[in-house]
Amino acid sequence: MSMRTSGSRSGGCTGCWRRGADLHRKRTASELAANRQQTFSRPSEHMGTSMRKTAIMGALVVAFAAMGMGLGSSDAAAQQNPVFGPDDDPRVGLGAGWLDAEEASWNMNLLTAITRPEGFYNPDTPGDGRFSNTDMGFQGDLAFVGNYHGFNVYDISDPANPQLRTSVVCPGGQGDLSVFGNLVFMSAQETRGRVDCGTQGVEESVSPERFRGVRIFDISDLDNPVQVAAVQTCRGSHTHTLVTDPNDDATLYVYNSGTSGARSGDELEGCVDVRDPDDPTTAYWSIDVIRVPLAAPQNAELIDSPRVFADESTGRVAGLWEGGDHGEGTQSTRDTNMCHDITAYPEIGLAAGACSGNGILFDISNPAVPVRVDEVVDPNFAYWHSATFNNDGTTVIFTDEWGGGGAPRCLATDLPEWGANAIFDIVDGKMHLAGYYKLPAPQTELENCVAHNGSLVPVPGRDIKVQAWYQGGVSVFDFTDSANPYEIAFFDRGPLSDEELFTGGYWSTYWYNGRVYGSEISRGLDVLELTPSEFLSQNELDAAMLVQFDEFNPQHQPTMRWPAVMTVSRAYYDQLVRHEGLPSTRAAEVQREMDRIDAMSDGAEKRSALQELATELWMDARGADAGIHAGDAHRIRTLAGSLLDLATTMR
Repeated sequence: MSMRTSGSRSGGCTGCWRRGADLHRKRTASELAANRQQTFSRPSEHMGTSMRKTAIMGALVVAFAAMGMGLGSSDAAAQQNPVFGPDDDPRVGLGAGWLDAEEASWNMNLLTAITRPEGFYNPDTPGDGRFSNTDMGFQGDLAFVGNYHGFNVYDISDPANPQLRTSVVCPGGQGDLSVFGNLVFMSAQETRGRVDCGTQGVEESVSPERFRGVRIFDISDLDNPVQVAAVQTCRGSHTHTLVTDPNDDATLYVYNSGTSGARSGDELEGCVDVRDPDDPTTAYWSIDVIRVPLAAPQNAELIDSPRVFADESTGRVAGLWEGGDHGEGTQSTRDTNMCHDITAYPEIGLAAGACSGNGILFDISNPAVPVRVDEVVDPNFAYWHSATFNNDGTTVIFTDEWGGGGAPRCLATDLPEWGANAIFDIVDGKMHLAGYYKLPAPQTELENCVAHNGSLVPVPGRDIKVQAWYQGGVSVFDFTDSANPYEIAFFDRGPLSDEELFTGGYWSTYWYNGRVYGSEISRGLDVLELTPSEFLSQNELDAAMLVQFDEFNPQHQPTMRWPAVMTVSRAYYDQLVRHEGLPSTRAAEVQREMDRIDAMSDGAEKRSALQELATELWMDARGADAGIHAGDAHRIRTLAGSLLDLATTMR
């Protein structure tokens, strides 16, 4: 088994958050109140629950160079020092409230907050898990939001004013969903789930009325979705992943991840509820592959439960991490008998499986037969939860859901590598640990917080991810340098309660066609936007807006492509300047020439000028390579290449 990962570490507090000179000093209530008075206000009463007035920090940047984020004995680099320290981070000390918590944002704005519709929440408590919001999918001007009670569809044609379009009641948890064409796929794992979507549950221990698996709805008539298939599985469906076949447009595959206990064979033929890796019939140590004929989705069927965790030499089904700790001071990691989540990237023929005790790369060139090609362990991980590739497929981020999502795992005393992201470079098909990223702001004991679901922000030339951290809020970070990720924006609220911990916060936050959408477990649907800052220019945001998808399911990762336009070149130029990739006088010359070219109206003249500037930049890059002058040759060439691409479009 491959083990390219960090070493063990002591159980000390290396890298813990330090509050002034005393690690454990608590700030008094008056201190917290004074700090909040300066920078925050509660949402106005008259604004209602659908709009929140955010206390914007704007361009405030407070250096905190004294903050150490060392990895102890780990060989991998931790995230770059955060901009804010624990005593001045605006996320620290926010007031609690279900629908009136204090808010803090930096380099992003909350456009609107929509509460869950009637029937999808318990008005007496924010902590009723039967109505938790879960994952999302997108299509056109629609956002599909899963819920343990079913799902809701919102019209987001005006992102600042989403409108509820359709609600479907179909309990069974956890309700993660995907959308593909006229079909919606939804996961069901709980024993209360019924084939008929009824709300009465199932009392019998064995019943033909129970449903645990993947539901398929036809949404051709969006006002009246119809369940057309319900594929039963032994362990239900915690999450699922759509996988397209580049050689077969008529067939869709679904990789199902069941994380619950197996049901009895008396209820579903072939299920063997035996946790014995030496029993070749066990329902554990596998994933499920479902085939969906798109012309007849009612005929969807489970075609295989491949033993993707098997020992390659012996065939024993439990061939990967067997559970337990990795030595003194390390995490206790769950055994690898399932995947929690799989992210497919069909265009590069790979999928990344976050599989409880291991991070796994799968070859999915034949989507019906996923093949394990590499796996890693990490002594800092408790539970491998989800994954995201960068756009080039050269880096993959795995998340660690330490504590299962319901625990406060972002405390000041928690290690920054625990409950975090681990970032791996992919070199020749093998994963190599590069660094970690964890939410930089310490949270309270009343806030469940750990790494959770997110997606890429399509800024050309950079790897940026927007990510949910439950009650830790949303964090946007740059991992272009995989060994040195750093935060560039955030939004957060105070705890749901100042008396007890309720599971809440963001289940997922995804960038879709220019906005960030957040599925808030206990509050509803949030829509946010990124704003220009020293970390992200207006040109970069404008370039990100150019990437538009007709459909987006984050676990079915698409390739982001940008058109050849001056906006993209200006984004590359901004990155070059930010990193001091050219001497300032030369950079100013390049900008003036780009402005001059942009103002030209004659296509041939414009093409010639673009080619000439690109040639000059290539010479600048050669000079930087040779050490003749300072410069970032890679970024210079990237800018030059974008100008040449633009030149080819001139007529």
